[in-house]
Amino acid sequence: MKEFFSHIRGAVVLTLVLAVVCCGLYPLIVFGISQALFRDKANGSLIIDREGTVRGSKLLGQGFADAKYFHPRPSAAGNGYDATSSGGSNLGPTSQKLNDAVKERIGAYRTENSLSEFEPVPADAVTASASGLDPHISLRNAERQLPRVARARAVNEDKLRELVRRNTDGPDLGILGEPGVNVLQLNRALDQVR
Repeated sequence: MKEFFSHIRGAVVLTLVLAVVCCGLYPLIVFGISQALFRDKANGSLIIDREGTVRGSKLLGQGFADAKYFHPRPSAAGNGYDATSSGGSNLGPTSQKLNDAVKERIGAYRTENSLSEFEPVPADAVTASASGLDPHISLRNAERQLPRVARARAVNEDKLRELVRRNTDGPDLGILGEPGVNVLQLNRALDQVR
């Protein structure tokens, strides 16, 4: 019986030690390192205006529908860009529902951007990202939207092109993926244009 309690005591002590290390020390160390080395990202890469109000995150897409703004990718997250319901539609390439949705989005995109039925539409303009929260659009998508935004704001297209360039993030590590335009940052910069 004494040997049994000895094993129980050892198991309880080991459980408590592991709980302190895994549930206390390790998270504190990771938190400290992230705050020291990656403070902006660890705190959500928030975009804060001059008054101190949080306007969004560089890492999360937001919906913009007005003609004077660049529009993001479609979102399948909740009611659109809902960070609490992140996720794709889970519709596969043979899904008729997905096919119909893409055709509808192509028509709407061509209409709102005054494109002919023969002009190609960027894939990211009509398909949602896997998370539904992608903050970026392709350079090609931004270029297609540029004339509409310039007309709606009565701004020179070259001025907008420069804003697009300044709000374009390069490939990860300089080589992974394609450059992308952060829609929220671009639209906030647009609101500063006079």
